[in-house]
Amino acid sequence: MPAHLIDGRALAAKVRDEVAAEVEGLGHVGLATVLVGDDPASHVYINLKQKHAREAGIDARDLKLPAETTEAELLATIDELNADDAVDGVLVQLPLPDHLDEARVIEAIDPRKDIDGIHPYSAGCLYLGRPTLVPGTPLGIMRMLAEYEIETSGARAVVVGRSAIVGKPMAHLLLQANATVTICHSRTEDLERHTLDADILVAAVGRLHLIGADMVKAGATVIDVGMNRTEDGLFGDVDPDAMELAAYMTPVPGGVGPMTIAMVLKNTATAARVRRGLVSGIS
Repeated sequence: MPAHLIDGRALAAKVRDEVAAEVEGLGHVGLATVLVGDDPASHVYINLKQKHAREAGIDARDLKLPAETTEAELLATIDELNADDAVDGVLVQLPLPDHLDEARVIEAIDPRKDIDGIHPYSAGCLYLGRPTLVPGTPLGIMRMLAEYEIETSGARAVVVGRSAIVGKPMAHLLLQANATVTICHSRTEDLERHTLDADILVAAVGRLHLIGADMVKAGATVIDVGMNRTEDGLFGDVDPDAMELAAYMTPVPGGVGPMTIAMVLKNTATAARVRRGLVSGIS
């Protein structure tokens, strides 16, 4: 029997409705996005975030800076947003132009406003098992697993990918949900020896069909984070034929992608609640 598709679009709409209700209760939630340069994909992502933020009632500020913006100018802009009490969340769209130091820029964001969850403080809290603001993609995947009642406790989870925004935080979240976690990557030897053990398989490398159908355990849950653009369209890291073996699987597109943006908005509302002292969080 083919896998049950995990509908990321429908769940993302549900999350956005939840955010809208939170925003209405708070009265005001502010988000500032910062885009430097003219990267086409980044423009698409920022426009989607702005659109969905406004639809949820968030006061969304859209700052687009020229590619030649200096690091000092960008850091000054971030300082202004950090100090602005009307701004609850700050998101600097990555990648940045080559002349800008991404690590320094990320560290300049107030951790209380780090809705991408990529500040070293946010990453450190997640590592210690005290998550504050978590990157949207792994956070969205955990929401998917919960929504579809996919058991994590005691499950064998394999995360293929070790990026700071998906692979590493994904592994920590699964570990904190009592899964037994293995982290693999594109250079792991005999990758299928690991993936065939996975009750939950998360593929987040960015290599077209890196995971073949014969590398998926029967009855597994497969979360495909990959977004590989080809002449024939958009495809994931997992061969679609794996749907014949998996119990649950995310489609590409329409799976993880919509959830990432929805959870960034959820983080914005969370940051607003923490900053107002309504929930415990970042000191």
